[in-house]
Amino acid sequence: MTKLLSMNRRNFLQASAAGALAGAMPGLIASSAAAQTALTVGFIYVGPKDDYGYNQAHAEGAAAIKAMPGVTLVEEENVPETVDVQKTMESMINLDGATLLFPTSFGYFDPHMLAVAAKHPDIQFRHCGGLWQEGKNPANTGSYFGYIFQGQYLNGIAAGHATKSKKIGFVAAKPIPQVLQNINAFLLGARAVDPGITCQVIFTGEWSLAVKEAEATNALVDQGVDVITCHVDSPKVVVETAAGRGAFVCGYHANQSPLAPEKYLTGAEWAWGNVYSDFVKKAQAGEKLGNFVRGGLKDGFVKMSALGPGVSAEGRKAFEATQADMMKGGFSVFKGPLKDNKGDTVVTADKSYAEDAIELESMNYLVEGVVGSTA
Repeated sequence: MTKLLSMNRRNFLQASAAGALAGAMPGLIASSAAAQTALTVGFIYVGPKDDYGYNQAHAEGAAAIKAMPGVTLVEEENVPETVDVQKTMESMINLDGATLLFPTSFGYFDPHMLAVAAKHPDIQFRHCGGLWQEGKNPANTGSYFGYIFQGQYLNGIAAGHATKSKKIGFVAAKPIPQVLQNINAFLLGARAVDPGITCQVIFTGEWSLAVKEAEATNALVDQGVDVITCHVDSPKVVVETAAGRGAFVCGYHANQSPLAPEKYLTGAEWAWGNVYSDFVKKAQAGEKLGNFVRGGLKDGFVKMSALGPGVSAEGRKAFEATQADMMKGGFSVFKGPLKDNKGDTVVTADKSYAEDAIELESMNYLVEGVVGSTA
């Protein structure tokens, strides 16, 4: 049974009865572990579960494990990236008996997840992103992520066929490698259609700032941009604002087509249900969980929204052909020769990176044709 818990969860350990209850829990946990497949799994979200974005994608993944035999699902949403998330994790462990935790937000990792994991070496923690480091971080922690830049490349192909102005746009939160991968891949996909296309990027500075996201979207349209995508927690504001101004949109994280059915071209979505189901099956079987788990389209970590009515027949053909190539594996989104937007060579002509290239996890540049700065 799914438990939706209030803010009181975070104050549980401060209650007068907390010590006594926590002392009683080891026996309860041991009893639960005696069941062959019994497993309590905790999910923590930084925003609402129905945000049409990052949190919804994870919540949809959590829902996929809810019906698995022996699984009890515990969730809490709207938990800030502060000591509050430590309190949530502690109470999931001590109150609910959770032995596998997924603190999903980027800022939960350090110091919060690491601090709680150090206190509970028998509990497994897995974090979404690329922050885990072998030899540095606890063995009971790890990271998982998908090569969703493949999806943004496909977004770019759809955008390249839809744009009339040859100006596409990107609303981004922060210039970290995962975001830069997406910006670059979006433009490279579009330039596979037309090398003359450029991409204007605006950084808002935070993962969720509705007012700034709307301002950035309007600013892009004012500059002649006619196709927009994003990397923020909830694309809802960007999608609705862009469509309201007559621009096409490409989604991110989850399916936003209901928000703009006529202007939604396609979208890069997470398929977390596959990832979470695999973690749970391994945990139930007593197998070791991976510490550094990655995958792309062909691995079922990422999927694409259905193509919308704004995609031309030519665009559909190019999109589907490229997607088929990606599904075979080994498709190189980033290949030389490639320059950054300062004119420096970042990938030489003799190099190309497959989707699982570790170098991509430290990307710190914007490619040639991106108008904007990481500073």
